[in-house]
Amino acid sequence: MQQPQRIVIVGAGFAGLEVAKALGKAGIDVTIIDRHNHHLFQPLLYQVATAALSAPDIAEPIRRIVRRYPSTKVLFGEVAGIDRDGRRVLLSDGEAIRYDVLILATGSVPGYFGRDDWAAVSPGLKTIEDARKIRSELLLAFEIAERATDPVTQERLMTIAIIGGGPTGVELAGSIAELSRYTLARDFRNIRPESARIILVEAGPRLLPAFSEKLSEYAAERLQRLGVKILTNKAVDHLSDGELGIAGERIGVGLVLWAAGVAASPLAREVGVETDWLGRLIVDDTLRVRGEENIFALGDVAHFADADGRPLPGLAQVAKQQGMHLGHSLARHLTHGDALVPFTYRSRGNTAIIGRHAAVFEQGRFKVKGWIAWLAWAIIHIYLLIGFQSRVLVSVQWLWRYATYDRGARLIARETTPKARPGPKAASRKRKRHEKT
Repeated sequence: MQQPQRIVIVGAGFAGLEVAKALGKAGIDVTIIDRHNHHLFQPLLYQVATAALSAPDIAEPIRRIVRRYPSTKVLFGEVAGIDRDGRRVLLSDGEAIRYDVLILATGSVPGYFGRDDWAAVSPGLKTIEDARKIRSELLLAFEIAERATDPVTQERLMTIAIIGGGPTGVELAGSIAELSRYTLARDFRNIRPESARIILVEAGPRLLPAFSEKLSEYAAERLQRLGVKILTNKAVDHLSDGELGIAGERIGVGLVLWAAGVAASPLAREVGVETDWLGRLIVDDTLRVRGEENIFALGDVAHFADADGRPLPGLAQVAKQQGMHLGHSLARHLTHGDALVPFTYRSRGNTAIIGRHAAVFEQGRFKVKGWIAWLAWAIIHIYLLIGFQSRVLVSVQWLWRYATYDRGARLIARETTPKARPGPKAASRKRKRHEKT
């Protein structure tokens, strides 16, 4: 079989990079397109958002990762659409990149269940920009509270809510609780950050629904020991600047973070083929998009059904395994004419960190919790970091944090001096005055 000359990979996450590396090792020409110039280690993104790590600690330039493969080319650009008939990837600047084989690995975005207006007041966590924004808004809430003279305003500003009780929500809640109680508590004079209210809201009956009930209960108990208030079987019905509505009750908040759901990258719908309820492209057992001969989809943008007919979860290990598999399978197919090999997922277990030396890990019947699970989580995540330099930096910073409870990346990225943000009642009075005029 004659090797196609144009293979394009859109997205340089775990899946896209693994495909590129496997094809690059085989000497096959590949073009990677990404709207960022770096690969992001998303499992540790919440630590950037909560001032535990800096962005460069968990990001590596794409060109540096693939520079050992001369046949691999990197394009920095944003994809605006897919022209299937013309076999072209359309960039936002008007350029079109032709392909013979297209591999989509563009990941996911926060999903608001039809309430996209909530995104403006409840940011999700998917990019470095998201993490920096959350970190700035989180720290800013305490800074404004320090200047406030009204105790009610101070309490509202120091009320942080996280929507969603999955691993991301649990990790955010635990990390924010530790930040306020052990780090910021030593930095302020007019407020007591350790008294901050951290609220974790879950619409289902328990936290970490993908884990066993025993581990779920352990996670809830550990969070409560950190002072986190857990609300289960509670659905959010209102979100606005400074106010959260749960089951008809309104709560004044300084910040609301979204960890309740995700949806496939919007680019999936630009392909113009069938998608599932989350906007994911439906793929066959070789990861080829249904009905398409030369388009493949991986990771969070793909709906791949397991042996029981259930779609694989949006985990880094799923994306990484799919990328490695497709890369090697496609390389043999292109160079030797071998048939594409069906993909089989092998779970390495699920894990979630709750706080300082506390985590849960589950793989089949094997379940572990506490500091052993935390240590295993730390070792695995350090190992999975792309660069040796990143591994060293993260290891040193974690050891320092463990010994001192200190955090170094407490930077607020704002161009102007902040003014006190009005609470819900003040904002309402302002609107009424405006209507009268």
